[in-house]
Amino acid sequence: MVLHKFTMLTAVALSLGACAAVSAKAPSPAQAAPAAASGDQVTEPNITGVWEIYPDPFAGDENTFLELPVPGDGPKLKEPYATQWKKLRDERDALIKAGTPRVDPSTQCMPEGMPMIMGAIFPLEILQTPGQITVLAEFLTQTRRIYLDKPMRELDDINPSFYGFSSAKWEGDTLVVTTKGVKEDTHFFEIPHSREMVITERMRLTGPDLMENVITIEDPVMLEEPYTFTYGYRRNPEYEMLEYYCERTDPLFKVTEDGTVEMKTADELE
Repeated sequence: MVLHKFTMLTAVALSLGACAAVSAKAPSPAQAAPAAASGDQVTEPNITGVWEIYPDPFAGDENTFLELPVPGDGPKLKEPYATQWKKLRDERDALIKAGTPRVDPSTQCMPEGMPMIMGAIFPLEILQTPGQITVLAEFLTQTRRIYLDKPMRELDDINPSFYGFSSAKWEGDTLVVTTKGVKEDTHFFEIPHSREMVITERMRLTGPDLMENVITIEDPVMLEEPYTFTYGYRRNPEYEMLEYYCERTDPLFKVTEDGTVEMKTADELE
């Protein structure tokens, strides 16, 4: 298990966009809906636990450079952002094929930010407590806080950050999360965004230990229309989260003098 997660580290560390948008499509059993309590009250679904992306996009792959497609159909950006983004992606693809991926925030040990953290290349641990949902990512030991039933702040009152300010409420069996204030230099698959970007998540259980997260990104400055995609997760009650902080020397790859990345040779790994 640890080796498998280490394999996935190589992919995500070398590619900020190395995550797959998937949707867990399983019959929704009774546990996926809120259980009735007394009177008109209901109990929210229990989403506490360790969650892994499902289906696993890295299953069966060897330790190598891996670039996965942009989630969904990709964003419909306005010009000139569409042309600029396509050029960046073409350059990235060429470097991947050459075996020398470009250095990006992940290889520099920077937090993934929103919505990248929800890609769950490494497991996510969700803690559901009164008034708050806390998301702990194993990769870089990141922490994201989602405040329940707390009013969304005015944009000018939000300090720009990697994860922004997240306010949520339960709508039946679905946790609806709104996030604003993500730093403009925090990118998802290198997609540019403005200060006005708003991310909406709709998280719900879809089966025994299965969950989906439908994510919609809106940005009136840079997007022609909202960008929507879905991540699927499976709860793993046996997995224990590990501490992971970037080391100055990575055991699997090295950064070259020209700023690209190379896998270490067998001799260098010894």
